Amino acid sequence: MLLPFCAVSEPTIPQVILLGMGTVFVGIAAIIVICLLISLISRGRREEPSKAIKEEEQEQISGELAAVIGAAVAGELGADVSAIKIVSVKKVKG
Repeated sequence: MLLPFCAVSEPTIPQVILLGMGTVFVGIAAIIVICLLISLISRGRREEPSKAIKEEEQEQISGELAAVIGAAVAGELGADVSAIKIVSVKKVKG
């Protein structure tokens, strides 16, 4: 006994192209939706750093340290020290 779906012919080239493009489009749309959902979820979980941590980060640097940093940057850039202005310095943990 032959089943009716056995008589299906091979797909044509345009059908294969449209099926492939449609699959890629749906996949990309799904990735975009997943990324948007993850960004919305992670936005709600952000915690504000405490004021004590912020105050520690704003610790003043000495003039001697600023001079050393300025000389190092000037040496790396090949510029004169007077051409460099240090606006802020952040301590990096690591």
